[in-house]
Amino acid sequence: MTTVPDVGAAAPSPSPMPTPTPFPAPVGSPPDHRGSWIPTGGMIATRFMELRKRRGLMIALILVNVGIPTIFLAIRLLLHAFAPKSYGPAGGYNIYTGLTAGVMYIFGFIVAATLGATAGSIDLTEGMFRHLVVTGRSRLALYLARIPAGLGIVLPLVAIGFTIVCAVCVFAAPATINFDGANLPAGLSLAGLESWAGDHANTVICDFNYNGSINVNVPCANGPVVQRGPGGPVISGTPPSGAVGQTPPAVLKALAAQIAAQDYSSYHSIFRYPSDSLMIQTGLWIELEATIGFIVGLGLASLLGQRTVAVILLIVLEIVLTPILSRARIPHMSNLQRSVVGLATAHLAPGGIPVFGGGGGGPGGGHGSPQLLPESTTVAVCVIVAWLVGWTIFGAWRMMTRDA
Repeated sequence: MTTVPDVGAAAPSPSPMPTPTPFPAPVGSPPDHRGSWIPTGGMIATRFMELRKRRGLMIALILVNVGIPTIFLAIRLLLHAFAPKSYGPAGGYNIYTGLTAGVMYIFGFIVAATLGATAGSIDLTEGMFRHLVVTGRSRLALYLARIPAGLGIVLPLVAIGFTIVCAVCVFAAPATINFDGANLPAGLSLAGLESWAGDHANTVICDFNYNGSINVNVPCANGPVVQRGPGGPVISGTPPSGAVGQTPPAVLKALAAQIAAQDYSSYHSIFRYPSDSLMIQTGLWIELEATIGFIVGLGLASLLGQRTVAVILLIVLEIVLTPILSRARIPHMSNLQRSVVGLATAHLAPGGIPVFGGGGGGPGGGHGSPQLLPESTTVAVCVIVAWLVGWTIFGAWRMMTRDA
């Protein structure tokens, strides 16, 4: 018998379909860290390759950090080899300070800032920013990856150029130092300088600075010295009054030792070549300046969205504003002047390194110079840290809020 269901009866509800389960990740595959703010090694390597392939920029970096010091020293080596009487040795303390403070410090900052500005704007100028965003990578990680990538390029180049300068300045240093127009052995003690002065009494009396007045009769370049005082020797062809004929050698030797003792502090501040500690401190100081230039350039270019304006602003800051603000005493603006990163790094300069536009410590002196606006080491360190952290925050914030 066939049964017919009631017309009004409800049809049985179909059983619910099971929820599909996602495919499990393959065994052994690395976890997905695309949303992490910490840049991966692959991201850093990619940024490194992007910068390294820009040949014009790499040539400029190599030329400034390595090429200019190498070419300058090579020319001096050749000139001294072919004409040693006309051209002095290629190395020495003066050459070292001129290259480190005058070339590597200033121009190293500029090319490092140019590299940082390129790294901060390359994605926008080449239209790759949208493609980076759609990958799902953290924008903060994309920004932070540029810091180790750029520093991995500029810091080794600075180290190579600085090593060449140190090697030539040490191994090609002059055998003597020039002090008040006389060639002296370097590194003499006070007793050693007095002994040398006694053996070269005429040179010391005629050339060395001296506070006082003495009457001697010694042959100098243009005749005998009638009187020796703070203004220098008075040369005359007649013997001084009170002295008959040549002054006794014992008296000349005692006077020369007295003059040498008075000039010892000035003599002690001159070196034949830089010491190991000075070279280490200077190298770290120049690397710090390059790091500041790169990170500030990176943040400024990311904030502005272009490279050219950022590079021009940083050149003006380094060449024009920093020297002026480091030395000028502007009423009621001292604290604002101390916030300039160039003044802070100048105060961290090793003793004996002159700072562009702001003097520099003497070879035996401390950091900075009396010409610089006073600033403590603690304040200088805080200013540098604030610039590094602040421009990193500004650049990262702009990248995270920029429309793709």
